[in-house]
Amino acid sequence: MLRKYFFLIFRELLNQLREYGFQITSALPLQFIVGNIIRRILNIVREEYTAARKSSEEEIDVQDSLHKIVTSEDDVDDYNSIVPELKLSIFEHLDEFQMEIESSNEDISKQALEHIHSNEIILTVGKSSEVEMFLKEAAKDRIFEVFITECSPLNHGRQLALNLSKHKIQSTLIPDSTMFGIMSRVNKVIIGVDSVMANGGLRTFNGCHAVALAAAHYSVPVIVLAPMYKLSSRYLCSYNQDAFNEFVSPAGVLNYSDSVVSKVDVYNPTYDYVPPENVTLFISNNGGHSPSYVYRLLSEIYHPLDYDLSVQNK
Repeated sequence: MLRKYFFLIFRELLNQLREYGFQITSALPLQFIVGNIIRRILNIVREEYTAARKSSEEEIDVQDSLHKIVTSEDDVDDYNSIVPELKLSIFEHLDEFQMEIESSNEDISKQALEHIHSNEIILTVGKSSEVEMFLKEAAKDRIFEVFITECSPLNHGRQLALNLSKHKIQSTLIPDSTMFGIMSRVNKVIIGVDSVMANGGLRTFNGCHAVALAAAHYSVPVIVLAPMYKLSSRYLCSYNQDAFNEFVSPAGVLNYSDSVVSKVDVYNPTYDYVPPENVTLFISNNGGHSPSYVYRLLSEIYHPLDYDLSVQNK
């Protein structure tokens, strides 16, 4: 009877977390990071339960561990064991997860010297906190030049150029239209990202797709700085742009006083989609990964049953 009661309590905990997560993600459908963190928390709860249950059981055959990871499924009947101090272990793991998020940019920047060498020319798009810290860290021991596209019409690149110049990093702000002409001089492209999709594609700054295509034309490597919490379990379908992108005022693209405005529809998207084949390397706080490795990362940090938060555990 006690085991059945614990099973109901633990199942209710998962359902409540999924319900709250579904409410938050429904209110912020375009903020993928929110859903990523909810799914990571759900996976932490499952992992702590499994780890605590196994530690209380007899010796486990280590040779079978990889096979069990690949073949095991989340059986609802497994959640019927009494695990002491489960709450404490979950809170400790959540504290570690919070520290991981807070230090992710710093952990990424520590890898800068492995990827940026002296006298290189780097091209980046817009303004990204990860890219800014990455370049500043590399500038401590390397001398290089940075080209920054404006990322019109929001012009975020101007702020990054200003911040880098304050740290004595040679930076040049260029119009978006000149990036193809200058790509032949570039050694590598380094960009930030809003989200990494489940297939290894990117949801990132508007204009990054054009930069990635130009880089592919000149065989220039494209390096993406992406903390693990930006790894999303979602895919982009050709028919769900409304669930992927957001559109802001077109005033920066076309003047409202122009008579042609009444005759055309003007869209000003915030994000671009970059296919995985245009990405050379991901650098996360856990190291470097190829786009094809994203599937494995997804299986490590999220549970498949938590991809759809609207479905309750039964």
